[in-house]
Amino acid sequence: MAGIVIPPPPTSPMTAVEAGRSRTPVQQRVIAILDDLETPLSRWVNGAIAVSILLSAVTFVIETFTIDDQLRMVLTLGNRMLSGVFAVEYALRLWCAEQKWRYVFSPYAIIDAIAIAPLLIGFWDVRFLRLLRWFRVLRLVRFLDRRYIPQWLAADDRLIITRILFTLFSIVFIYSGLIYQVEHPKNPTVIENFLDAFYFAVVTMTTVGYGDITPVSKAGKLVTVLMILSGIAIIPWQISDLIKSFVNTNDKIRNACDRCGLIFHDPDASYCRRCGAALPSSADDIADL
Repeated sequence: MAGIVIPPPPTSPMTAVEAGRSRTPVQQRVIAILDDLETPLSRWVNGAIAVSILLSAVTFVIETFTIDDQLRMVLTLGNRMLSGVFAVEYALRLWCAEQKWRYVFSPYAIIDAIAIAPLLIGFWDVRFLRLLRWFRVLRLVRFLDRRYIPQWLAADDRLIITRILFTLFSIVFIYSGLIYQVEHPKNPTVIENFLDAFYFAVVTMTTVGYGDITPVSKAGKLVTVLMILSGIAIIPWQISDLIKSFVNTNDKIRNACDRCGLIFHDPDASYCRRCGAALPSSADDIADL
């Protein structure tokens, strides 16, 4: 009818798929390689990043000991190369991000920024904080096909346990790095290397407190307070989750799902409690073992 304007239908918010279309094909390809594990290339890239994180942590620990000057120079060069790898990855992720500022202040982006901080902060080495990036790797492992995962990590049950154990180790490792950085310059005869800092962190966070090593700087005392609070709050929480993970599997049998890899199910279960796929019979599963 003339004179009547029919309003357009209301637009619905963009879905994640529609939002992803704003990236160029090249950006979509790059982010798929970085965030997915569905192709051999993406598995190689994420595997190389995971190895780089471990190498970075190892070089930090080695350099705290008395070593040959030539070896120290090689480790320093290797650390700069690893920092360059992390810087390239961060730049690629930022380039592919649809909302740049939202990405910059996201938790994983902050961890990525910490990973390249040694390139920008020459007076304070924070390589030990790169270990936090392994949480991104563990987050991706659950989406990987079972045939590409070690047998001991082939199901969510074991992945949860691995994540808890790694969280406990990461907390102690990072606090060890922090106490070494703030105490070694002030008290080099007591906190001589990373092993001394690691010992102090374990003793402090478990609230044993032998008293043979004490911080002398204000920053060291502050880190020690944070260690104690973490030891009281985070460690018992993580250990309780670890115990629950073991207890939850005590009344179940090993009957691995062929689709998602979940291993433990109720004795009378015919379908996977996670993905709903039909389970192999218990007798067949036991025979395979």
